Amino acid sequence: MLKKDRFQQLIDYFTTHFPEPETELHYRNPYELLIAVILSAQCTDKRVNQITPALFERFPDPQALAASTAEEVFGYIRSVSYPNNKSKHLVGTGRMLVEEYNAEVPGTVEELQRLPGVGRKTANVITSVVFNQPTMAVDTHVFRVSHRIGLAPMTATTPLAVEKHLMAYIPKALVPKAHHWLILHGRYVCLARSPRCAECALTHLCKYFEKNNRVIKTRNK
Repeated sequence: MLKKDRFQQLIDYFTTHFPEPETELHYRNPYELLIAVILSAQCTDKRVNQITPALFERFPDPQALAASTAEEVFGYIRSVSYPNNKSKHLVGTGRMLVEEYNAEVPGTVEELQRLPGVGRKTANVITSVVFNQPTMAVDTHVFRVSHRIGLAPMTATTPLAVEKHLMAYIPKALVPKAHHWLILHGRYVCLARSPRCAECALTHLCKYFEKNNRVIKTRNK
């Protein structure tokens, strides 16, 4: 199967069955999403959603966060991964938003990456979800699914390399949706240790499934 056909069939499936995918992080405004995405690094959305209500009640805007300390913030996020570093990043981000961006979340990848704790993946999430820009955030789920299905070659060994392959084949208007399609497929179907191939509607496209089936057939001969 040609790569462009693989992408098109994947897009056709998700457009039909999941036309309006959304992030599973709970937020009410760009500031809250930014904080939630920073917290979600190497942590589950479920855990982040458990702690953000109290966090946002205490720090409802960048000004409140900027006026706080890492020690105080730590008390609200101690159950997420790497709470010490993230506490410092959140306070630093609050201060930079207030001092340099008039307490508004900036709308470009380059500006967002200047904020403490914000890498390319986080910046791409914000620009995609908040500003509907064609940016593809490659987390562990997107990275894994892209390789397994065959959307990116195994030689694409970095998130940036995978991002470039995806961006080359997905229409710009669909990139924000495709980001969620791949994340959710990886989170609930194409699991890291035990992919649920029996439940997957994309096995006819999937190189991982094709390879495994070939191995099983060879063993049974």
